[in-house]
Amino acid sequence: MKIVLGEFKDEGVDLATFLEPRIGTKANSSGGEIDIDDDSVRKQVKPRHVKTYIKRFLHKKGERDHYKILVEGNELTLVYLEEAGEKEKEKEEKKREEVKVQREEDTEDVSETLKPEGKQEGDEAEAAGDEEKGESSEDSPSNEET
Repeated sequence: MKIVLGEFKDEGVDLATFLEPRIGTKANSSGGEIDIDDDSVRKQVKPRHVKTYIKRFLHKKGERDHYKILVEGNELTLVYLEEAGEKEKEKEEKKREEVKVQREEDTEDVSETLKPEGKQEGDEAEAAGDEEKGESSEDSPSNEET
């Protein structure tokens, strides 16, 4: 079995060390590849399982969002995803916008509760008086279009 590391070759030794107890044999890291002797691998370990182990390793390193693992027969390839950085930036921007909007809403709520009680009651009294007269803010002459 062969694992092509691509841009992840700097972490090849750590990945090989991580895989050894899981696959039951020593993995040899050389250059941008990890070679695993198929004869010495436990029989129930398939390339699909090794892919899962690699994903776990990437997650522990905080790199899971930056790599995709392709399985072709007994060869696994780590592919670097350049778009992951852009997606993370977009997510951060959305979070910032949501926080900003939430803060604005909270500020509005606080300002409404801090209004003097006399004005709030007066506003309600005016609205009630207009309704009794049969006028609403929509029917008032100042809002009519000419």
